[in-house]
Amino acid sequence: MAFYEKEGLKGIEILYESIQFIPDDVLIIGDGKRGDIGNTSQKYAEMLYDEFKFDSATLNPYMGKDSLDPFLAYKSKLNFILTLTSNPGSNDFEKVKLADNSFLYQEVIKKIKLWNVNNNCGLVFGATKKEELLSDIKLFGDLPVLLPGVGAQGGSIEDVVNIFKQNGSSEFLINISRGIIYRSSEEDFADQARVELEAMNEIIASIMSN
Repeated sequence: MAFYEKEGLKGIEILYESIQFIPDDVLIIGDGKRGDIGNTSQKYAEMLYDEFKFDSATLNPYMGKDSLDPFLAYKSKLNFILTLTSNPGSNDFEKVKLADNSFLYQEVIKKIKLWNVNNNCGLVFGATKKEELLSDIKLFGDLPVLLPGVGAQGGSIEDVVNIFKQNGSSEFLINISRGIIYRSSEEDFADQARVELEAMNEIIASIMSN
């Protein structure tokens, strides 16, 4: 969202145009990591789901459940909630140890499972956190997982897919941004993006089918 919003009115107009290019059978995620309280959260939810008509959004849970309730009320939308993110600073808060010796992000996962009464919650879990993914994947249950961090941030698509396959789950989406859209800065950028996307999909399909 930030890359559109920073351009002001022009950026919002381009966002509307971008959405029009996406086929109806493709999930559109509004990646804004929203999370606030009261009417502000309600307006964020209305903006993402009623105005832009995204199918999904990324949300920040650190102001508590009431900050997410307006989003969770949209039963047909999928809400991906931050748990353990791919950036180095995730250690500052997400990996703080609690009194029972678990990590804060693990408590967030437990809370999300309780909030999932409409079956419209998912997790955001960094693909750069391979060891944590291995140790926590059983904790996810049936929650779908959005995994940023493959490509420019150093996460391995093979590692991620193998972990899910070994655990009998296909409930995941891998987000690759810069690794695809910046594949080329020349006039062939769209073709090169397609080549990279197809190559990544082939890797996933190959691992999951073997």
